[in-house]
Amino acid sequence: MVGRLQGKRVLVTGAGQGIGRAIALACAREGAAVVATSRTLSKLRDLPDASPAISVAALDVTDDAAVSAVVAASGPVDVLIHAAGYVASGTILDCSPEDWQRSLDQNATSAYRMMRAVLPGMLDRGKGTIVNVASVASSLTGVAGRTAYGASKAALIGLSKAVARDFIGRGIRCNVLCPGTTDTPSLAERISANPDAEAARKAMIARHPIGRLATVEEMAAAAVFLASDESGFMTGQLLVIDGGQTL
Repeated sequence: MVGRLQGKRVLVTGAGQGIGRAIALACAREGAAVVATSRTLSKLRDLPDASPAISVAALDVTDDAAVSAVVAASGPVDVLIHAAGYVASGTILDCSPEDWQRSLDQNATSAYRMMRAVLPGMLDRGKGTIVNVASVASSLTGVAGRTAYGASKAALIGLSKAVARDFIGRGIRCNVLCPGTTDTPSLAERISANPDAEAARKAMIARHPIGRLATVEEMAAAAVFLASDESGFMTGQLLVIDGGQTL
């Protein structure tokens, strides 16, 4: 099926690599005009070559002024897909106050900033869709060595449900994509930082009874579904795609 996002303007954060990049490309294939953003502009430069429907902008989602400026420059945003995030490793005893704060700011407060910026325009037009990318490492399940990450993604889920409830009668939908472990450049970096990278990768795979990691394309397909009118009767919900991790 193609054209599911025809005529929609989609703003994607965290589009420099991994899940966010795959989402930007998938939305463009479905007919959307996509504004792809990342803190690192150089990671975005080839996206307009991949699809003329994609424009790019540098965006630090922890910067209020930058968020306001990019949203204002993007034009009417029909769909926000917030995929930017940060993975901190370690137990609570390993987690410094700085890493704790960074996790909350990049994974939860950033969504607060983005939604506050796009919601007024959506409300003026009487319609809008928000997709926040969280994780199964959240209020869904505990994952070893992910204290700050899991807490911040749980906060993102709670925030998303609050927004869904507050604006359900005004044409706004807000849902959450909760991936299991997905094969991304970020994951590869974390794996390679281990003394035994092969063992670390096998441990990541072992979390999933299905026997493999997720692909970014699988997560992008789920995000397109949540962004499209196909999920029009769905709000405040979690779409869990985790290869059986939370069974």
